[in-house]
Amino acid sequence: MREIQFREALNEAMSEEMRRDENIFLMGEEVAEYNGAYKVSQGMLDEFGPKRIIDTPISELAFTGIGIGAAMNGLRPIIEFMTFNFSLVAIDQIINGAAKMMSMSGGQFPIPIVFRGPTGSAGMLSSQHSQNFDNWFANTPGLKVVVPSNPRDAKGLLKSSIRDNDPVIFMESELMYSDKGEVPEEEFLLPLGVAEVKREGSDVTIVSFGKIMKVALEAAEELAKDNISAEVIDLMTIRPIDYKTVVESVKKTNRMVVVEEAWPLGAISSEMAYHIQRHAFDYLDAPIRRVNNWDVPLPYAPTLIDEILPNVKKTVQACKDILYIS
Repeated sequence: MREIQFREALNEAMSEEMRRDENIFLMGEEVAEYNGAYKVSQGMLDEFGPKRIIDTPISELAFTGIGIGAAMNGLRPIIEFMTFNFSLVAIDQIINGAAKMMSMSGGQFPIPIVFRGPTGSAGMLSSQHSQNFDNWFANTPGLKVVVPSNPRDAKGLLKSSIRDNDPVIFMESELMYSDKGEVPEEEFLLPLGVAEVKREGSDVTIVSFGKIMKVALEAAEELAKDNISAEVIDLMTIRPIDYKTVVESVKKTNRMVVVEEAWPLGAISSEMAYHIQRHAFDYLDAPIRRVNNWDVPLPYAPTLIDEILPNVKKTVQACKDILYIS
């Protein structure tokens, strides 16, 4: 099977869907003439023209509102944020507009729109450009929130997101755009709300999503050197969450560690811990452990960034702690 970059997988997903449906268009800062800030939309202006690949001013509030209005009138916009840190100036449109319109209109106005772009830390970007908002948006009824971890999943999930009739928050990472992975050449879609077991195991369940899946999988490799078998689950979608896959894994391994790039208060890992103790408490042989960011704004210095974010060492130690291995 061929290998392509994460950015190429996203490009293929959007291009294939735009060829299939003329109502789909892409709008955002530098998506057209510059081929995208991270070259995700490379070549799309040449193929689809300026009416469907639309450059905008630095005005997230404005072009988010335009996208929602277009979706209310039968189009299927893809809105790209250069970073989800900038979505905060448009959060009223997303939360009070896109997420609630179907309910407030009594089902008359579905909002088939995708908001996509990078989230989280990406090196020395300091506190205002390194935040994770996955759990913020996942807290909102009416939205779906997708966080892929590799090129294959990115393509299959983005195609499904574009075809979905609900507003979808599709979160990527600057640090993943150059990642390569196997992606089928034929048409394929991945369903929203379905997790995947990326590695089978029997001693402990490690749950994660997005770019932190790299940490989870590498931690499983390190644990294997000590004859510890870790099962690794990629949630892929955090609204809706596939609780069943996680519960069934914990019933087998009897232990769980959740690894997430987010502040600990009100995080997805908090939700997972609650749900497992609610539905698999009798199967737990140790307390659930979480590996999160420190509860501070992300600094600029690389040494401090490495200390604050989840990493392999912390994840391995959390697993060993609940296995009562020193």
